[in-house]
Amino acid sequence: MIEKEALVMLRRVRSQAREQELLRVAGTLGGADPKAAAQLAREEVLKWANERVGGDLPAPALQGLTFEHLKGGRTCVAAAHRDEKSDLWALRVDDPDKTVAQRVWTTEVVVGYDSATHQSMFSLRLLASSPEESLRVEPAVPGLVPRVATLCGLAHGSSHFESRPWIINSEADADSLISFLTDPARTIPALVLTTREGGKGALPSIRELAKATVGIARVVAVPAHFTWILTRTLGKPLSVFNGAVRAYMPGFTVDANPFAHRLYLPEPNADERPGKRVDTALRWLAATESVRRLRLGEHVLSFSAVRDVSLEVERTRLRLGGSTSDEQLAAAQAQIDALKDDLRRAEETHQWLSDEHKSAEERAQVHEQQLKAAQSRIQQLIEQIKTRGDSPDAAVALPEDWAQFVDWCDEALSGRIVLSSRARKELKTAAFSDPALAARCLLWLANEYRDARVNGSDGDLRKPVEEGVHNDRCGADSFEFVWDGRRWDVEWHIKNGGNTRDPTRCLRIYYFWDFDSQQVVIATMPAHARTGAT
Repeated sequence: MIEKEALVMLRRVRSQAREQELLRVAGTLGGADPKAAAQLAREEVLKWANERVGGDLPAPALQGLTFEHLKGGRTCVAAAHRDEKSDLWALRVDDPDKTVAQRVWTTEVVVGYDSATHQSMFSLRLLASSPEESLRVEPAVPGLVPRVATLCGLAHGSSHFESRPWIINSEADADSLISFLTDPARTIPALVLTTREGGKGALPSIRELAKATVGIARVVAVPAHFTWILTRTLGKPLSVFNGAVRAYMPGFTVDANPFAHRLYLPEPNADERPGKRVDTALRWLAATESVRRLRLGEHVLSFSAVRDVSLEVERTRLRLGGSTSDEQLAAAQAQIDALKDDLRRAEETHQWLSDEHKSAEERAQVHEQQLKAAQSRIQQLIEQIKTRGDSPDAAVALPEDWAQFVDWCDEALSGRIVLSSRARKELKTAAFSDPALAARCLLWLANEYRDARVNGSDGDLRKPVEEGVHNDRCGADSFEFVWDGRRWDVEWHIKNGGNTRDPTRCLRIYYFWDFDSQQVVIATMPAHARTGAT
C-alpha cells in the first residue's frame, strides 16, 4: 500500500512538472559476437538500475523479461519483445533528484539484436521532469554508458565511444586528429582542448569532461607544442591554440565557416583548465547536438515504442490462445494505461519543444539585430576614417601566398567581404600566380564597389580595376548560387585580360551583393568557373 501511495505521489508531482529531454546516445555493440554483446550490455544496465532503485529487482529482470518494480519512490519498469527475427528489451528508471524537490530524472535504455543483420544496437535517452522554469544542471551521460562503451565496444558510424580523453602526444597523433575532424562519417562533436606554452594540470578536468560526454562527444587534449600542426593545415580561423577550446561539429571541412564551430577562449585565472563556465557550455552543446542529430524511431528507440509492441503482442496472444475474458480485459487495460502515459509524456514534450522554439526565435532576433548594429558601426568607422582623409586599408599588408589568403580576407575585410565555402575551398588549392593582384581586387570590391552599393548604386560598375583587370558582366557565364538559404544570380566578375584558361594566368572573381548584410559575397575564385555555357 505504501509503495502504491508513493507511486501516486510521484505521478502527482510529475503532472505539475514539465518533462524535457536532455540527451540521446545511440550506437552498435561491437565484438566478435554481437548477440553476446547485447546480453552483456543488458546485464550492465540491470546492475546500474539495481543501484539506482536500491536493489532487490525481481527475478524476471534477470531473465530479460517484462517487469515492474517500485521501491522508495523510485520506479523501474522493463518491456521485452522476442520473435524469430529480433530481440528487443527496454528499461525505464524514474529517480527523484536528491537535492532539488519535485525534479525527477528518467533514463530510458533499449538493447536489441537483429538476427537478419547479426547486429546489436544500444540507445539511451535522459529526460528530466521539473516545475523549474530553467533547468540549471550540468548534463552528463548516466554512469551505465561508460560501462557499456568499455565492455561492449559501443560505436556509431566511424565514431568509437571512449570514456577517456584522446591525448595528442606526437605529430602523427596530430595528423590523425585532423583526419578525424574532417572525416565525413564522424557523427559526434569533437571537443578539442589546448594548453598554453608550458601548461600543465589540464588532464583531471578533461578526464571528467570525457566521462560525462561518452557517446555524445569525443574529448581531445592537444598540448601547446602540437597546435601549430592544426594551424598549418586548417588555417588560423579554424584552428585552436593557447589554452582555448573548440567544438568541431560533424561535417567539418577545411573550408568550413569558422563561426559554425564554436571557439571558447581561456578564462582569466583559470590556470590551464577550462573554466567552469566553458565546461558547462561544452556539456550542453554536446547534449543538445545529440537530441538534434539522433532521431526517435530511426537512431533511438523509446521505451514506449517497445512497451507498446510488447503489450500488443501479449494481447493478441491471449486472444488467440483461448484465455479468459478477465485475462484479456486486464491486458487491454494495461495497454490503455500505457497509451495514456505515452499521451501525457507526448503533451509535455510538445510543450517543451514549443517553449524552446519560441526561445530560439527570440535569441535569433536579438542576434540578427546585434549583427546589423555591428555592420552599421563598421560602416560608420570606415566613413570616419575616410572623412579624415585616410584609407581604412592603408596599413593592410597583402598576402604573400594563397596559404595566407583566407585568413587575410577574414581579418582585413570583415564586414565588407565574405567568402563562400566554395571560394574558401578553391583558395586552398589556387594555381593563379599572383595572389597579391587578387587581394587588390578584393580591396576594390570592399571599398569603391561597396561604397557605391551602400550609397544606392545598382552595381553597374563596368570599369577597370587596375591596368589589365576589369569589372564586367559574366554574360553567358552567369549562374545561380545558393547562399544563406537563398538563390542568388551571379552576373558580375572581375577578370584579367586575355582569353586564356590557364589557371596560373587566368583570374576570375565571381561575386554578388547581399542587400541584407551589406556585404560583397565571393561565390568562386580565382579560376574560371565551369557553368552551363562552358
